[in-house]
Amino acid sequence: MAKTLIIGGGGFIGGHLAQALVRDGEQVDIIDNFSRAVRDPFFQELEKLENVNIIGVDISSLGSTSQLSYDYKYIYQFAAILGVQHVLQRPYEVLLKNVLIQTKAIELAKQQKALQRFIFSSTSEIYAGSLKHMGMPIPTPENVPIALTELDHPRTSYMLSKIYGEAMCQHSGLPFTIVRPHNLYGPRMGMAHVLPELMKKALPLPQKGKLEVASVNHRRAFCYIDDAIKIMRELVSNTKAVCGTYNLGNQKQEITIGKFASLVLEAIDRSDLEIIFLPETPGSPERRCPDMTLTHKVIGKFNFIDLKEGINETYKWYAKNVFSKGGVSAI
Repeated sequence: MAKTLIIGGGGFIGGHLAQALVRDGEQVDIIDNFSRAVRDPFFQELEKLENVNIIGVDISSLGSTSQLSYDYKYIYQFAAILGVQHVLQRPYEVLLKNVLIQTKAIELAKQQKALQRFIFSSTSEIYAGSLKHMGMPIPTPENVPIALTELDHPRTSYMLSKIYGEAMCQHSGLPFTIVRPHNLYGPRMGMAHVLPELMKKALPLPQKGKLEVASVNHRRAFCYIDDAIKIMRELVSNTKAVCGTYNLGNQKQEITIGKFASLVLEAIDRSDLEIIFLPETPGSPERRCPDMTLTHKVIGKFNFIDLKEGINETYKWYAKNVFSKGGVSAI
């Protein structure tokens, strides 16, 4: 039985990955300090399973990794301080903590007896400087030169910590794979994302009310979480992806935020609402879309979940677990 460690496994991506691995009979250990992730019903079901072990610690504060196992076949590193609010208010802590987390994760990976892959979750944010300064192509391939936004801007801290994390992988001597997620969505994604935010704003509005939506002409390529997990696992199981960096997303489902909002209203049965255009959100890129050519060279053709179906499934989960019960989501 393969043994996998998921660092930051209580969050959105890590939780869904753990569920998929457990469903396939794998042994999964999860490290998370639950500072942002929560033990919601989704996670409580995971905890009940025999082949899941929850380690409730902050890996960055561990004096030693000796309390952890040395027989992991795969280590996924998802842990980081993220979120616009945290990044803007605590940029120094974002830089320091994210590098400490990555340092401990790599230290642990190097101690493994037969590690096959160390998987680091980077971010599409690392392209922000390239977009601003270099006329970056969109859809964006992984090999575009990386430029920085202004170092004194708090938002640069998160991007810079991820660039540093990628560089640490490159020079670690580990069999690594780096993924750069692009607009993943789905059940248990928290509330600080465009989809749950739109649902939460629209549901209580009166009949034929007005839904205010910012940056309606900005374009994003959305990828359902189940598809993202399948792509990651395909990359991890393929030796061609060792020491490679890959976009993680769905290039074919690029859409404007305005049209996306219309699909959300259709899913929640509130098409009676009028969408009111607000100004563009400061600092938000006009377009973001991954070039998935390199990823598909490794994993082959892939049948993605339709955007409308993904939105519907996401709403069903939020309606059952958050909106009707006053519950909480992962982050």
